[in-house]
Amino acid sequence: MTLRFCQNLRLPLVPPSNFAIKSTRTRRLSVHNSLLDSNDSRKLVLEVKEKLEKEYPSLPVGKNGRDDEDVILWFLKDRKFSVKDAVARLNKAIKWRQEFKVSELSEESVKNVAQTGKAYVHDFLDVNDRPVLIVVASKHFPAMQDPAEDEKLCVFLIEKALGKLPAGKEEILGIFDLRGFGTKNADLKFLTFVFDVFYYYYPKRLGEVLFVEAPFVFKPIWQLAKPLLKSYASLVKFCSVETVRKEYFTEATVPASLRN
Repeated sequence: MTLRFCQNLRLPLVPPSNFAIKSTRTRRLSVHNSLLDSNDSRKLVLEVKEKLEKEYPSLPVGKNGRDDEDVILWFLKDRKFSVKDAVARLNKAIKWRQEFKVSELSEESVKNVAQTGKAYVHDFLDVNDRPVLIVVASKHFPAMQDPAEDEKLCVFLIEKALGKLPAGKEEILGIFDLRGFGTKNADLKFLTFVFDVFYYYYPKRLGEVLFVEAPFVFKPIWQLAKPLLKSYASLVKFCSVETVRKEYFTEATVPASLRN
């Protein structure tokens, strides 16, 4: 028995309100309308950059480091241009990248777990020009596989998907193929890890998540997982294979595993 419903679980859009800037000793800015002109954005980026250098001088520099202005701007947007919040999130994210050794991940380092076919980045973009990360749940066996290796594969594939972003695009599509899913494939800890990684370290990069052909046995797992996924639970859409084929890909770009 499978669940075939496709209502979108996104929260309703709220019209942006006027932004207000509050000056304090730390110059914390709260911007409800996240659109600032380039000069204001530049000033905030430099302020965050300066604070990171002063407060966390041991953090690495360079790409994805404390002086990476593109990354700083991205976290500012995520934190609604609050300098204080952006600094805190960036400190956490950069430290995590160091500890997880993200820069050392490669096709070779995840080769063994990748060969299971449990997850991969699709060769083609979806109809909205988003890179696509696919998880085949029936090939995931937490009792038999090393969770650390699964986590490395997850992060490597996120990095790979983001590397395929076309100019002007910012989000990726996640697809969980739940056909054949059983209790032996259930892994609440890993599912939470995936969404936590996006929430804390790759904010606003996950545009939508499709749970495809979710069987009845998946329902209690989702009820447990949903509260743990924070705001990302609103990105989830349950749907059928047919919906994926017709609404997210062209005939030429449908993933091979979803053609049947």
